[in-house]
Formats: sequence, C-alpha cells, structure tokens
Amino acid sequence: MKPRPYPLVLGHEGAGVVESVGPGVTAFSPGDKVIPLFLPQCGECECCLSPKTNLCLKNWENTQQGVLADGTSRISCRGQQIYQFIGVSTFSEYTVVPEHNVTKIRPDAPLDRVCLLGCGVATGYGAALNSGKVEAGSTCAVFGLGAVGLAAVMGCKAAGAARIIGIDINPEKSHVAKTLGATEFVNPREQSRPIQEVLVEMTGGGVDYAIECVGVTAVMRAALESCRAAWGTCVIVGWTELGEFSLAPIDILLGRTLKGTYFGGWQSVTGVPKLVEDYMSGRLRLDEFVTHTLDLEQINQAFDLLASGK
Repeated sequence: MKPRPYPLVLGHEGAGVVESVGPGVTAFSPGDKVIPLFLPQCGECECCLSPKTNLCLKNWENTQQGVLADGTSRISCRGQQIYQFIGVSTFSEYTVVPEHNVTKIRPDAPLDRVCLLGCGVATGYGAALNSGKVEAGSTCAVFGLGAVGLAAVMGCKAAGAARIIGIDINPEKSHVAKTLGATEFVNPREQSRPIQEVLVEMTGGGVDYAIECVGVTAVMRAALESCRAAWGTCVIVGWTELGEFSLAPIDILLGRTLKGTYFGGWQSVTGVPKLVEDYMSGRLRLDEFVTHTLDLEQINQAFDLLASGK
C-alpha cells in the first residue's frame, strides 16, 4: 500500500446531517441524517455484484490516497490541498463525500451514538456474525477489548456462543467485557506461559473461534495457535501496515481456517441502516461504548485517552 499523503484530516467514523447535495445526486436531500462510509457500495462493480464479498471498487484507489474521483480533495487551507482520510475525514465540521460513501438513517437516531456504526462497532460485531459465522454453543476467544473487540464479544453472544473468553492486558476491561457478554477474562501479563497455551489448556484443545482485534502480528499468531487444530477459525480484524505475519503449513493443514474481515463483512450502504434499527430497538448496544465526550478542540486529549486504553 502506498504511504498516505499529508497534510491529512483524520477521522473515519461519524454521523451528521446533509447540508447540500451536488448535481445528479437524488438519493439524499438537505436535512437527511446520514452516516459517512469509508467503504462504498456502488451496487454496480464486480465486487458489489458478488455475494462473496462486501468490498466495493468504486473510486477505491483514489479514496485510499485521500482524494475523490477527480483526483482532488474538497478541503484546503491557505491555498494548500488537505487530503481526506479514506475519502471521508470526519474530524471536521463539514466534509464532502461521494454519494456511494454515505447512507441515510432514520431521523430519530442519536448521532452521538450511531456514529460508532461507521466502523468500530459494526466491524467487531460483524467479524463474529458475518466473517467468523460463530455457531451457537461454541467457544470463542476475543483478543483485544477496545471498541472493536467488545463489539466482537457482543457478536459472539448474539450468535449464541456458550463460552466467550475476553483477552486484554488492561484489567479494567474485564468488567465491561462481561457486561457485554464475555463469560471469562484473561490477562496475558498475569500468565507464566504464552496466551495460546493457556487457552488451549482452558478449553481442552483450543477454541472454536478466535477473533483478533489488536492489529499486532504477534497477537495474530497467538490467536491462530489458540484455535482447535481440527476445525478452529481465526478471524483477523486488527489493522496494521507494519510487519509480516508468517505461519507454518501445519498450522492450517489439519483443518484450521485463517481469514480476514473488512468492515465486519457488512455491505455498507444497505447494512448500516439495519444496524441503526437494531440499536433503536434495543437488540444492539452502543451506549456502553461511550466513555468520554469531548469537543473537537480537545482532540489531542482524546488521542491520549485512546493510546492509554481509557
């Protein structure tokens, strides 16, 4: 992947109200409540027409490089072009996005909650339900209990998993993980052996599903090795562009499955409004994910809280 260009306005989760629409746009009107989407859904490309993926090729190369279809962004400062992160840039009072990168939601949805469905919660929740296809009665391990991992815990519970083991180096994550459905909590720093060995012993041979939500290659390896050799499935959710992940053929020859997920397998334009409906009806929890509310001017403080696991 090419390095992202700078200067760049970050932010890929958000929710807002349509201020205006460009010529030819008919699906949206000023005043509509919407969620911007870093993953488009044009409904026309090879990927959109396949039931095998939720990826979409519409303007993909451009948005990955911080520009829209015409090769420019819509943000500038003192005459200099400022790039749009994945074509979205939600850390801004206003942003301009392509019509396939936004979805309309019900008008009574609270924007300060459903914004979480723009990436983190939707990704973790779908990693269990769509990508991992967790089965009822199974044993699951979720590595990393940030927003994505906690949502994966919710997804495992929604699928009917019998055991959900949450794994994190922050002991304060234990309570919230159990509130959202985890049955057990393990802190790798409190173990004398590698976490995968601990999990294999705890489960009598390995977990049925391991969902990695950290984005560290060593953790990805541990997640795979924690799976039962005959049929365990490991889903890689955590994003990293650093380092490589290696494995020996024997790691998968006996029957393990290793797979990844992007945006939890949801088709973005059609899937996100359904998740909003699930939240509004009480089937999906979002309120528990909000620990702090800060103004845009306090964004550096927000990054500090993020980096410290708070």
